[in-house]
Amino acid sequence: MRTKIEIDDKLMVEALAATGAKTKREAVELGLKTIIRLKQQEQLRQFRGKLHWEGDLDTMRTDR
Repeated sequence: MRTKIEIDDKLMVEALAATGAKTKREAVELGLKTIIRLKQQEQLRQFRGKLHWEGDLDTMRTDR
């Protein structure tokens, strides 16, 4: 999807430096993917302590 937006120049310079992105597009896409991933993690946290799990973590870790 082609979209034209205005982004603060200083913010973009900081984003490029922080991420190592080579282009503005790459930096914006990385930012959007990060937002989506954080929201998904937030939704998963709602299940903390509410799901029953059976298994042995020590066995699972040694099988790797």
